[in-house]
Amino acid sequence: MTRSAATPARRDETGSDGNSEYGRKGFQRSRSHFADRITADGRDGWPVEAGRYRLVVSRACPWASRALVSRRLLGLEDALSLAVADPIQDDRSWRFTLDPGDRDPVLGIHHLSEAYDARQSGYPGGVSVPAVVDVPSGQLVTNDYQRLTLDLATEWTALHRPGAPDLYPEPLRDEIDEVIDGVYRQLNNGVYRAGFATTQQDYEDAYRDVFHRMDLMSARLADRRYLVGETITEADIRAFTTLVRFDAVYHGHFKCNRNKLTEDPVLWAYARDLYQTPGFGDTVDFDHIKRHYYLVHTGINPTGILPAGPDLSGWLTPHGREDLGGRPFGDGTAPGPVPAAERIAAAGQP
Repeated sequence: MTRSAATPARRDETGSDGNSEYGRKGFQRSRSHFADRITADGRDGWPVEAGRYRLVVSRACPWASRALVSRRLLGLEDALSLAVADPIQDDRSWRFTLDPGDRDPVLGIHHLSEAYDARQSGYPGGVSVPAVVDVPSGQLVTNDYQRLTLDLATEWTALHRPGAPDLYPEPLRDEIDEVIDGVYRQLNNGVYRAGFATTQQDYEDAYRDVFHRMDLMSARLADRRYLVGETITEADIRAFTTLVRFDAVYHGHFKCNRNKLTEDPVLWAYARDLYQTPGFGDTVDFDHIKRHYYLVHTGINPTGILPAGPDLSGWLTPHGREDLGGRPFGDGTAPGPVPAAERIAAAGQP
């Protein structure tokens, strides 16, 4: 999610989410500006090193939530520390007002934009999460949300916990890439294209894409537990972070209202299955999600009224997906308990 420090009045238009802009083709999501990679061999100048980097997220943001899920599943909590931004931004974008003194205790900064400026003085672009910051220098390393989780799965293996699952198995990468491309274009980004459309045609095109992809996913998952293979992969992580927000914000706020997630028996069971899997639901904060979308997007919700619903209790009901087989973690094991400092407050849980 992004916020342009140079154009604060456009916060509600861009949705504070990804580097985005408008043109004749409607809502467009740009590529991440800082695309350095943290790799095992350090070829971009950023070697994998325990304790060196800090992951900055908003729990409201679906792109950041991918990194939260991956980090939990792979057991990187001790190796890659976590900073959680306030879901409500100010004119300098993501801020650390959830921490004592309104300052991140590790980076010592009030706003994520300070790490961007440390990397590129006077940087005029959007300030986005997820972001990885080099703790010793205070500089932003990357905001490449598309690549980040793939690198956590493949480049950070020396720091994975014992029993960590293989989220991007090499024999399945072509199929995973094909699935996540369609999910990204039509679902992950499609809900934003619908929500921030400025013409009826743009909205209807995006609306059709969203439900076309959801129908394809529902058919694919009718007789298989996971999107690709017999275990959880990157494809499931990327689908989950949109599905878990669907009824709470996308159905009403973004006008993706052909049907609710709860009205698709297959996708609703699939989403509940993942939510109840350690590493997924224990990273989700529905309170942060709702407050960000409804209170920040003033162009869509000018009254600033925060909906009381939906009822979240269904997320904890039995899903029955075990009958389809599959092994969530493959030959590995479930992650351990959530670190105490990272537990979701009661207000954000079902």
